[in-house]
Amino acid sequence: MRTWLLKLVGVLLFSGALIANAAEPLRMEWVIDDVKRDADVFAPSKSTSEPLPLVFGFHGHGGNIRNAARSFRMHELWPEAVVVYMQGLNTPGKLTDPEGKKPGWQSGFGDQGDRDLKFFDAVLTSMKEKYKIDEHRVYSTGHSNGGGFTYLLWAARGEVFAAVALSAAVAARSAKELTPKPVMYIAGENDELVKFAWQQLAMNRLRMLNECGEGAPWHGERHCTVYSSKTGNPVLTIIHPGTHKYPSEAPPLIVKFFKEHRRTN
Repeated sequence: MRTWLLKLVGVLLFSGALIANAAEPLRMEWVIDDVKRDADVFAPSKSTSEPLPLVFGFHGHGGNIRNAARSFRMHELWPEAVVVYMQGLNTPGKLTDPEGKKPGWQSGFGDQGDRDLKFFDAVLTSMKEKYKIDEHRVYSTGHSNGGGFTYLLWAARGEVFAAVALSAAVAARSAKELTPKPVMYIAGENDELVKFAWQQLAMNRLRMLNECGEGAPWHGERHCTVYSSKTGNPVLTIIHPGTHKYPSEAPPLIVKFFKEHRRTN
């Protein structure tokens, strides 16, 4: 039976609610199938009666929650949201690290005993228990293998999310399980690991899935093209001239995109 153990570190008791320190994350721990799992949680420093948006950020293969927080900066750019950076476990990589000496995420249904889907379910439950979460404003973003896991979450838990943002990632077996949803896709034209041609194919498939029309500039932002959707699920692409490295200009664009979308059902 799946169980999880929740440990709270460094929190303040404020008006009867647990509120994370604004400057430091709240380190939380779960035990999933007898394995300890960690996440850093940033929550608003001020108490509010309004339901809070919830954002998940997933590091790439070989990354960690501290690097994810520094790169994604969701908690800095959207301080009114609860932001969660989860830590992956050592996982065989699809393109690098075949021996699985570095942390990452399962890439498809059933991989690694679905340990990361179970972890996500536990974290989501805990966030709803500890904070007043707006269930119509839950989002996920990830880079590379973390983007692949966001794809998998979209396929396996699509009813949870209002929108997702993917960076340098392509869906594998989970692609056929996707349902229309607002999505941002970030691709580097000189990506040496996840080839740009693969990413072009992924973007084409997303536009087909969401029944999108012609592209247009998005808020005058550089490299950004938005494809409107017959189903109300636009695809926003950010095609930059960089490599596989996560682009520093992406985080504020992701936050802007997420703020535009909320789940309606």
